[in-house]
Amino acid sequence: MQVQAYLFFNGQCDEALRFYVTHLGARVNVLLRYRDSPEPAQVSEGWLDKVMHASLHIGESELFASDGLRAEAAVMQGVSLHLTAESTEHGRQMFDALADGGQITTAYAPTFWAAGFGMVTDRFGAHWMVSAPSV
Repeated sequence: MQVQAYLFFNGQCDEALRFYVTHLGARVNVLLRYRDSPEPAQVSEGWLDKVMHASLHIGESELFASDGLRAEAAVMQGVSLHLTAESTEHGRQMFDALADGGQITTAYAPTFWAAGFGMVTDRFGAHWMVSAPSV
């Protein structure tokens, strides 16, 4: 059994996927649009080219993503995604990329449990924790 996060981007999924590919080294494995569905999609006007389902890998982890059904869908709350960096510098790079256009909750800095740790909400509303293990 596996547990995988499924993120809804309220119409910004294509942009979010490109961002994660560029800044987190993600790879998109599956990308289905509403127009690809064999059933007529029950989506808002102009949403047939939006992402119905995507699968992406960041490192060894798989996440699922979608635009959802309409732009006014609920905001992401109550969950954070955690990235374990290969080094303190790698953690800083990922944190800074996620913070660009986002909102920092906890600045990336050394802590008693990690060489680097920070929390941020990215420009798409996803909450992230980034840490670099102590050496």
